[in-house]
Amino acid sequence: MFELKKVLSALLMPLPALLLIGLAGLMLIMFSTRQKTGCFIILFSFLGIFLVSFQPVASKLLMPLERQYSVFLPEVQTVDYVMVLGNGHVVDDQIPPTSELSRASLMRLTEGIRILKMYPGSKLILSGYAGGSETSHARMMANVALALGVAKSDIILLEDAKDTWEEARQAAAFVRQKQLVLVTSASHMARAMKEFHDAGITPLPAPTNYLAQKNISQAWDRYAPKAIYLEQTERYWYETLGQLWQGMRDLLLTDEQIMAENRASK
Repeated sequence: MFELKKVLSALLMPLPALLLIGLAGLMLIMFSTRQKTGCFIILFSFLGIFLVSFQPVASKLLMPLERQYSVFLPEVQTVDYVMVLGNGHVVDDQIPPTSELSRASLMRLTEGIRILKMYPGSKLILSGYAGGSETSHARMMANVALALGVAKSDIILLEDAKDTWEEARQAAAFVRQKQLVLVTSASHMARAMKEFHDAGITPLPAPTNYLAQKNISQAWDRYAPKAIYLEQTERYWYETLGQLWQGMRDLLLTDEQIMAENRASK
């Protein structure tokens, strides 16, 4: 189930989906008499790629999702745990540990350490499975955290969690009623908060890795299609699909069924 979910979501992302649509139009032109239809489909594909890479479109889609929660401020007196959700990494001994983490992971971890330093005595929870490599993502983040001055005794690893649902359930096993700050990308925060609430935890949100901005004044940055804006559209669509899946899963499956399927996919 986990692998199928990832494959389907990858195919449904804007760029691969639009490229497949364009390929279908090209096939019509090459192997049928419906050339006008094929040309129209290819034109639709090109226009779609332009629009999803266009800042006024991409940022308008993503910004409302990212700004649902405000930046974390030290308004509470006590925090017991700061949990950083995993994202992705590579294992490469020829580059520094900070470069082995994905950009989102590094930004999440940095924000987590920033908050950790506000509350002496709190613990840093790092989560994420290996994802096909020999080292878990949680341990990769821990290596960077240690290099940035976090004490080993202050780090807790959740090395088997494959998605946010599992991260929330594993954290609930020992966090219980203690104060938890949840750190993840701003676009992912709404979905993550729901998972943690469903697991019986009420964390304080600490969004980071904001992508969408409206204060872009240079015309060549604002109106030229760019990969960075395509990424914003992809993040919006990925989270939209994730919320749809979240609703369908909660409607059709029990916690026990989800756990059984996740164990079977390991």
